[in-house]
Amino acid sequence: MSHTVLPVADDRDLLAALRAVLAGQEQVSISTPEESVPLPDSVRGLLVDAVTALDQGQAVTVEPHRTVLTTQEAAELLGITRPTLVRLLEAGKIPYTSPGRHRRVELADVLEFRQRERARRGQVLEEMAHEETPDPGDATDGFVSRPADPG
Repeated sequence: MSHTVLPVADDRDLLAALRAVLAGQEQVSISTPEESVPLPDSVRGLLVDAVTALDQGQAVTVEPHRTVLTTQEAAELLGITRPTLVRLLEAGKIPYTSPGRHRRVELADVLEFRQRERARRGQVLEEMAHEETPDPGDATDGFVSRPADPG
């Protein structure tokens, strides 16, 4: 039950207006002539993200996930191999349960780990960008350049 929506150039103005309404209100409701139903914050947040992506020209896919994953499903979600995931589980990086012979991982724990890793990698890249590294053209290594002897 996966659904992908492609951006449509003609919808840009409508998407921008919709994004402003969704993001600018604490409570949003969907109304029909018969009734009005408030959107839960989680659904409103999902809509804000989807509308923002479409407004930026990106496609959006909504796909349901079970809340308890196998190690293979968790590994695929993280884009790593199952043995790598098992090492992360055994190192205590991601909580898991073993209700029998097989490990099970909560989707929320996998998503939290992914967010922590993205933040950690971003911080490392930021630190690397601010490190001072000498320009290879500035290093003299003890050599002094002298003008060539004209004669």
